[in-house]
Amino acid sequence: MYTQCPECLTIFKLGAAELAAAHGSVRCSHCNALFNALPSLSEQLPAEPIGRLERHAEQLSPPQLGLPVFRPHRGTQGTLFLDPDDRPRAHERTASPPQFTRTHKPVPSRGNGIWIFGSFLLLVLLAGEIAWAERSLWINDSSLRPWIADACARIGCQVPLHKDDDLLQLASRDIRPHPSVPGALIISATLQNAGDFAQPFPVVAITLSDLDEQRIAMRRFQPREYISDARALANGLAPSAKAALVFEVADPGKNAVAFEFRFE
Repeated sequence: MYTQCPECLTIFKLGAAELAAAHGSVRCSHCNALFNALPSLSEQLPAEPIGRLERHAEQLSPPQLGLPVFRPHRGTQGTLFLDPDDRPRAHERTASPPQFTRTHKPVPSRGNGIWIFGSFLLLVLLAGEIAWAERSLWINDSSLRPWIADACARIGCQVPLHKDDDLLQLASRDIRPHPSVPGALIISATLQNAGDFAQPFPVVAITLSDLDEQRIAMRRFQPREYISDARALANGLAPSAKAALVFEVADPGKNAVAFEFRFE
């Protein structure tokens, strides 16, 4: 049987022993309230969700019991059962507890695995983007380059030439008026690779300045603008090799008295 605390509405399962102990008075183990269990006593619970249990209506006179179950025989030690269905059985089927008192086993969620896999995939993509953005650092690292070159050879790609602008030097340089174009200058230089590996031809930035070292003119030349041989561009500047560079620029005027080379 079931009863409900009128204060906190907690539903308890109880038996005849608890009801008979104090003539129906019981104490709630949740809110410690003392209450009468009889008004809300029920043999079965209603369907969920459960609010308040139905309370029995009070009667002025006690109800009369009209359906006997058994009666002792006089003068005998046996018991007479009036209804065969009411005989006690060896294995009584007990009513299953209500749903809210059952222990629910957690069901593993597939959503967590999808989120974990998606997060891992995003991390891999982010690492790939960072590696691609900083690829020049990995390619020009002398300790990593052999590994990268070996991996690239396996998948059929080609590693760009190792680049170190600090090992590019100017062996000579000169500036003079253009012999055939008025108002133009010819700037010539000799580029030398001081490294022990081939390097790509650099972007050459030439700056013209006056006596106060104020910039008058500046231009950047891509390798294809001063090297016409496509094979030479692909092979780069060999170790300890030199290359003659010639640039044609407009004459910025007589105030241009100094010029500077910079490799990028």
